[in-house]
Amino acid sequence: MIGKTAPFFILLAGVLWGTTGTTQAFAPESAHPIAIGAARLAAGGLFLLCMVFLAGKLDLKNWPIKNTLMASLCMALYQPLFFSAVTLTGVAIGTVTAIGSAPVLSGFLEWLYLKKRPSAIWWCSTFLSILGCVLLFMNKNSVHMDPAGLLLALGAGLTFAGYTLVSRDLVENYSSLSVVAVVFTLSAIFLSPFLFIFDMSWLGSVRGLTVSLHLGILATGIAYFLFSKGLVHVSSSTAVTLALAEPLTAALLGVFLLGESLTAVSWLGIFLIMMGIGVLIGSSQNSRRKIRAAES
Repeated sequence: MIGKTAPFFILLAGVLWGTTGTTQAFAPESAHPIAIGAARLAAGGLFLLCMVFLAGKLDLKNWPIKNTLMASLCMALYQPLFFSAVTLTGVAIGTVTAIGSAPVLSGFLEWLYLKKRPSAIWWCSTFLSILGCVLLFMNKNSVHMDPAGLLLALGAGLTFAGYTLVSRDLVENYSSLSVVAVVFTLSAIFLSPFLFIFDMSWLGSVRGLTVSLHLGILATGIAYFLFSKGLVHVSSSTAVTLALAEPLTAALLGVFLLGESLTAVSWLGIFLIMMGIGVLIGSSQNSRRKIRAAES
């Protein structure tokens, strides 16, 4: 049953990640984007740690230290790389480059390290989804082709792809809740210096605290738990493509909650993203039915 719903766990994680931009729009003006990212990981790590202790699922016996450190480092690096890229090159180009490059980089990492060549269906759905992302953000005016920003955005895409690849190996052998709790606690420790570098007084306000708790609990803790749960039954390359539901959700929330407007080209982009995701889910369901038929 879980295998059948695994793609939808990842889609739901993408939807929760898509609330990040809208939530940040409600943050106090004094909150620096990197400081928000650090607070997000701190709140998320603490929440997950409490959950794993309450569930009694923390078992560190024979725990793979190398993979855990790699996953934690990837997630810790993703935050400053992504937010810095957006600052330098604008929201549109930074987001499209980071999120759009992640599926392709994930496919190549899978091919390189796992010797698993992505299927034609994956390439088709990924192409449709990435093209949809490009069209979706074409209506944005904040476009600055900064070379350093583009490199940082590609670095963000690579770290997310790396996190996904390493995490899949972890969740195959340990409970998803334990994996995300350990990984995000370490990630929060890696980013903790930012909590002392930037002004964090905004956390003292009700709005600032609400924003950080939403980002930490929903957009990080619960979202990455669902993502890890889905990774048990879905390849890392497929998972990263399904996660493109994030910009789709962000765009729709911008329209309905922030009063933003989308052009016809952007709506076409939304349609292509949905088509790409639908193709991938349909392919996953067909593959699962074939496996069951072969086993019977």
